[in-house]
Amino acid sequence: MPASPLKVLFFAEGATLAHVARPYVVAQSLSPEAFEVVFARPSSFAWLTAGSGFRTIDLPCQDAKVFARRLEHGRPLYDYATLAAYAEQDLALIETERPDVVIGDFRLSLSVSARLRNVPYVTICDAYWSPEYPSRPPLPVLSFTRFTPIPLASLLFRHIAPLAMRLHTLPLERLRAHHGLPSLGHDLRRCYTDADLRLFANFPELFPEVAESETAIFIGPISWSPAANASLELTTAGRPLVYVTMGSSGDIGVLGSVIEAVGSFDCDIVVSTAGRSVPGKVRTSSTRLFDYLPGEQVCERASLVVCNGGSPTTNQALAQGVPVLGIASNMDQFLNMRAVEEFGAGILVRGDRARPERIRTAAQALLTHPAFAARARALAASTAARQASRPITHSIERLLQRGRPQH
Repeated sequence: MPASPLKVLFFAEGATLAHVARPYVVAQSLSPEAFEVVFARPSSFAWLTAGSGFRTIDLPCQDAKVFARRLEHGRPLYDYATLAAYAEQDLALIETERPDVVIGDFRLSLSVSARLRNVPYVTICDAYWSPEYPSRPPLPVLSFTRFTPIPLASLLFRHIAPLAMRLHTLPLERLRAHHGLPSLGHDLRRCYTDADLRLFANFPELFPEVAESETAIFIGPISWSPAANASLELTTAGRPLVYVTMGSSGDIGVLGSVIEAVGSFDCDIVVSTAGRSVPGKVRTSSTRLFDYLPGEQVCERASLVVCNGGSPTTNQALAQGVPVLGIASNMDQFLNMRAVEEFGAGILVRGDRARPERIRTAAQALLTHPAFAARARALAASTAARQASRPITHSIERLLQRGRPQH
């Protein structure tokens, strides 16, 4: 390493908690002797980075509610005007900070701005969006899938998916063309993961089709959790614990069905709402509600985790050897849970088919069939071995040594 610390500028997109929390965890893992960290994030997440020990900057981002609406209706997650404004903000910040490398998490504009300033660009992303991963887009929950038979909806989606995926690439492709950068082939996977170095925040065992290379490595599951509370009492002696959280982007409306289903078992239930309002009458005598919980600590004690199927919470559960029931709605959640289910460490339930009886059947299987927990424990064991190797620092060093590829 050079005598003076390398300056790393993080861009944490405010679309969801995960896109701020993941880079925050990575930033915390970097040695302050080797790296000077500057962390740009939305002001609404100042509470998360408080006391971090490194400098933080407010980063203007699209309102998370706008992002959620676009996601729910299957529209491009950012329009051209938003990405163009992002790129200008990125360029100004890069000019001011003069970093040696930038690291982003779903800050798609960095595909343009980092290249215009010839700064090496690293993205934290998910392996299921890698171009090397077989393209089999699952049917997400859309307005018409709630009342259409799934076989018919799947048939319709197979026909419209290629066009829909191409439409989602247009804002970034237009921005790249405007700045004289070559097309990414209207491939949504490339648009979501384009970078000089991709850090896959997943278990490599779930995605054996994706090989590591000089430009792509698995850093293993990373997830943020509030500080643990040693005095937190969650369980009754002898009763299993079920941890329920739909995160910041899951369908909070399914909580009633989840608690009705799981409440029929002899277990304790704890629910983290991520600070969101929950529907009435979701509490039972065995249920306790919290705004936030130290997820890692709760997963360590749980027998089952019920979540939205997204990678942050499933990673947290599986890293503790706990199987997951994923109630998925958007494409990300389906892609992630499909891999978890195929590995045998969880069960996927569609959000538009999340009836209490279906949830009850899945939860009972996960709680009583030891094969699910065994597969989850296998992933937990692999995580411990990978974390010991600390590949992030070495990969950034190699990226800087070889220089940024031409685009």
